[in-house]
Amino acid sequence: MKRTHLVFLIIAVVLILDQVSKIYIKTHFEYGSGINIFGFDWARLHFVENKGMAFGLSFGGVIGKYLLSIFRIILVGVLMYIVLGMIKAKENKGLLAAFAMIIAGAIGNIIDSAFYGMIFSESPYHGGLATMFPEQGGYAPFLQGKVVDMLYFPMVDTILPDWIPFRGGTRFTFFNPVFNVADSSISIGVATILIFYRSFFKEDSPESEEGAIKNPTLREE
Repeated sequence: MKRTHLVFLIIAVVLILDQVSKIYIKTHFEYGSGINIFGFDWARLHFVENKGMAFGLSFGGVIGKYLLSIFRIILVGVLMYIVLGMIKAKENKGLLAAFAMIIAGAIGNIIDSAFYGMIFSESPYHGGLATMFPEQGGYAPFLQGKVVDMLYFPMVDTILPDWIPFRGGTRFTFFNPVFNVADSSISIGVATILIFYRSFFKEDSPESEEGAIKNPTLREE
């Protein structure tokens, strides 16, 4: 498969999975409700929304939301520019796939922030389903929509023993954040680069060039 086709195929697949899952959850689950996945207590679909970054983090109110959305858009543009250069340079396909996953995830959450506030009604905190394209209009203006999250994996959910200092007798949950397909795509892409392709960021350094001269086979590998 050509590198260009691979990149755009990954972006398309991730975006379809991300948006289909978000739209389904938004229109079929009441806010805060959820179900177990395949009957497992530690794997759940749990509908929440967040106004900010990945994994439920928030940043700076309305102004912060605008800044975050603009930053995401700029980041996607920069990453696309980098990826196009990598395609031209015929970089490793695995590395391109990792960058494509990061781009797809960023675009997925941009779509929520940019458009969900305009095309959905509010998801009530006390019961009721949101509707798509409501007659009265959406719940927020452009770039002020909330990001839909639904993947929740509380693998450990217990009460800490009383003998633990400061936290004894309190509830402890791991892994607690609720996230979505876009967040997962970004995390997998970043982890793949850090684990398998760290050398990509060292190739243009003077040390790398010197090493390549001393060992001509270095670049070919």
